[in-house]
Amino acid sequence: MHFLKGLILSLLPAAALAAKQPAVDKFNQFHTKALASTPLKLDDSVYPKLTAAPRDYSVIVLLTAMEPRFGCALCREFQPEWDLLSSSWTKGDKKGDSRLVFGTLDFVDGKNTFQSLGLQTAPVLLLFQPTVGPHAVADNGPIRYDFTSGPQSAEQVHSWITRYLPDRPHPQVNRPINWVRGIAITTTILGTITFLSVAWPYMVPVIQNRNVWAAISLIAILLFTTGHMFNHIRKVPYVTGDGKGGVSYFAGGFSNQNGLETQILAAISPTLILFFPIMDPINQIVPQCRSSGAEFKINRITTYDTFADLFSDGLLSFATISLALKVPRITDSKTQQVAVIVWSGVIFVMYSFLLSVFRMKNGGYPFWLPPFF
Repeated sequence: MHFLKGLILSLLPAAALAAKQPAVDKFNQFHTKALASTPLKLDDSVYPKLTAAPRDYSVIVLLTAMEPRFGCALCREFQPEWDLLSSSWTKGDKKGDSRLVFGTLDFVDGKNTFQSLGLQTAPVLLLFQPTVGPHAVADNGPIRYDFTSGPQSAEQVHSWITRYLPDRPHPQVNRPINWVRGIAITTTILGTITFLSVAWPYMVPVIQNRNVWAAISLIAILLFTTGHMFNHIRKVPYVTGDGKGGVSYFAGGFSNQNGLETQILAAISPTLILFFPIMDPINQIVPQCRSSGAEFKINRITTYDTFADLFSDGLLSFATISLALKVPRITDSKTQQVAVIVWSGVIFVMYSFLLSVFRMKNGGYPFWLPPFF
């Protein structure tokens, strides 16, 4: 009996040491696993062990939902940055001097943990600071990282971690060289240089052509003056209903606008003055490029636009150009008279339409022109 009591008393220190040993070696255990694969993949059983107090180390855990059925786009965007941060930190601190462990808990593996924390959204980044040791803090609750500003980079999260872990090593984020991007950029630059060296003789006359730059400038002016940017900023509908089962192409009021409304005004706007030939041939420069170099000569060519072309580029523009520049060149008096009547009629009808549109936008406008009322 005395022998049994003595044996039990002799085993008590060993049992106490064995019970205390897991608490002492808990960080070393998780750090060893992290060296093999970081961040640590957690579940409902490992998470409480890793974050349980007392602890003489820090833990940062990403609670995420990576499966497509959850539709967490932010989770998938941030995951590569999180993996890069954890691997860079662990490789730069192989001895574990910073005493920081990275872990990831997916919703599929940690539903109970998500419920216990009352989480309704993901991702959530929690930093647990030490409760014992030289870096212990009074509050043993986790610090939550704010994802409200959108996807975060590894460098941003690294700065946030270092702010709460002073007086410890802070391994830097080491991004791998993106060879694919470098090759793509190099190939693009070489291809562009090759294309320009071959096509430059053909491009010079186009670049130096005043009509081309005038057309580009006027088209840009037309886009902005007819409300193109307004449509993009306000995300306006293309058309709206008229309340009677039909479609309304023009929105009432000056603060409202439809997408199709912009296109209609652009088609009839007198602002777009291009240099298309109408009813009269004009001289145009036609490049005839030879293999020995760029040589040009002037040829007289004749082109006529169809009614669809005229309408798409602005009927009022072409009518104005015709009356001012083209019609006076017509030698036959009868043809000239018909042209004057036709283009004057086009201007009258299109301005009548413009006034009717303005009356739609401003119901109190008193003026109008037939045939549109």
